[in-house]
Amino acid sequence: MKKVLIPFVMVAVLVAIPYVGVTAGGQAYLFGVIVPYTAAAIFLLGFLYRMIDWLKRPVPFRITTTAGQEKTLDWIPYNRIDSPATPMQAWVRILLEVFFFRSLFRNTKAELREGPSFTFASSKWLWMGGLAFHWSLLVIVLRHTRFFFAELPGFVQPIEVADRFMELTLPAFYLTDALVLAAITFLFVRRLRDVKLSVISLPTDYFPLLLIGSIAVAGVLMRYVDKVDIMTVKALTMNLAQFSFDPVPGDIGPIFYVHLFLVSVLMAYIPFSKLMHMGGIFLSPTRNLCNNSREKRHVNPWNKPIKFRTYAEYEDEFREKMKKAKLPLEKE
Repeated sequence: MKKVLIPFVMVAVLVAIPYVGVTAGGQAYLFGVIVPYTAAAIFLLGFLYRMIDWLKRPVPFRITTTAGQEKTLDWIPYNRIDSPATPMQAWVRILLEVFFFRSLFRNTKAELREGPSFTFASSKWLWMGGLAFHWSLLVIVLRHTRFFFAELPGFVQPIEVADRFMELTLPAFYLTDALVLAAITFLFVRRLRDVKLSVISLPTDYFPLLLIGSIAVAGVLMRYVDKVDIMTVKALTMNLAQFSFDPVPGDIGPIFYVHLFLVSVLMAYIPFSKLMHMGGIFLSPTRNLCNNSREKRHVNPWNKPIKFRTYAEYEDEFREKMKKAKLPLEKE
């Protein structure tokens, strides 16, 4: 399938570039220092540009997505989360969406079965796959912060203990490594097997999954197969964190540079892709607005000022015509 083949070839080329560049071209400094700094600059500037651009967009109306009773008369209870009436309630809904995918949890699927009968059923597999994917990535990113600090941050130790509680292998087996690969596989296969989803999917939907999957595979290979010197890696990342352009402190395996290059590509790709939902969710007017259009009048800022007149003024202007038409007048 062309939609899958194109991103697959792109990721394969991205894997080959640093591998060949380091092993055959000796470009460790390029892929270990220059590329990460460039990617970080693109990510920060692009992320800020997109967020500022969204913040500048006026929101003329309350277009809150609601799934519950709106606040109305005092004796009618309203749904504080699904139809928030205050900014605080709206932010609670956003945080529940960000950390627990609340709307996706309530997702249903519709099917046409024999009969024919149109049925609705619960669909929790996508919610579980998305939750496992995002939470595993978060834990992995938090674990990797140990490479950017001289002393181990206090929050990293309990996360690592919980992540490798099975203690199955040496080096330690991290549960999130398996979970993120399983979740990526599920999300990828789901797009292939679901006919409706496959039709609307684009190469840009498969590319991030393959890219993140390749990053995870490269990390697993460094841990269990082609092991690298952790202290040399930490020395390099510490230099990067201190904005140092010093040479690479030692010899590191090519798999590490593949891993670092793919991470850099992902960082540079985020501001220009659908992955910007990581910031856009907080600025989505369907989520962050409170549904208070009944108690407060919201004026469209794009509308030109309109001069309103009272009924008395209207009657004064058209009194003679109203008399001829025998229309009732408030005053003669």
